[in-house]
Amino acid sequence: MPAQSKIDMLEKINETLGASKGVFFIDYRGLTVKETEALRRDLRDAGAHMKVYKNNLVDIAVKNAGLPDVSDKLKGTIAYVFYENDPVEAAKVIKKHSEALKKIEWVGAIADGQALDAEGAKAYAELASREELMAQLVYVMASPLTGIAQVCAGPARGLATALQAVVDQKNAA
Repeated sequence: MPAQSKIDMLEKINETLGASKGVFFIDYRGLTVKETEALRRDLRDAGAHMKVYKNNLVDIAVKNAGLPDVSDKLKGTIAYVFYENDPVEAAKVIKKHSEALKKIEWVGAIADGQALDAEGAKAYAELASREELMAQLVYVMASPLTGIAQVCAGPARGLATALQAVVDQKNAA
C-alpha cells in the first residue's frame, strides 16, 4: 500500500495536469536557488509554472490522464513546466534562461496532445507568439485595403496637382 503522502502528491499532479494545456520537461541540474527563482518568476509572468515532482508519480499521472507515454523521458533531475495558455511564451522563457545560464537542458514535452522529444519541445521557442501572429494577420488584412484607398485617391490627387499647377502658372504671369 502506497504512503498517503504519495497518494496526495499524485492527486496534486493529476489536478495540475488537468488544469494545464501541456507540459515541458527540463533538466535543471546546477541551477542555484536565485536562478531557479528568476526562472519561476519569468514563467509565472508568461502564464506557466515550474514544479519538481517524483518522476514515477508524474508518469502515473500522465498515464491516468490518457496522455502519450513519456516514461522514457522521465529520468534524472527533471522539472516540469506546466502552461495554461500559450506554449510559445513558456518555451521562450525557458530558452532565454537556457541560453543565459547554460545549465538548463530540454528533455521533452507534451504539447497539443503529443509527446515531443527535446528538439520538438525546443522548436516551440522559435515560433512567433500569439500577439506577433495577430499583428501579422492585421497587417496582411490591412495591406490590400491600403492599396485600394491609394488607388481610389489617385485621380483626386492628380486633379488637385493639375489645378495647383494652373494656379501657380496664373500667379507667375
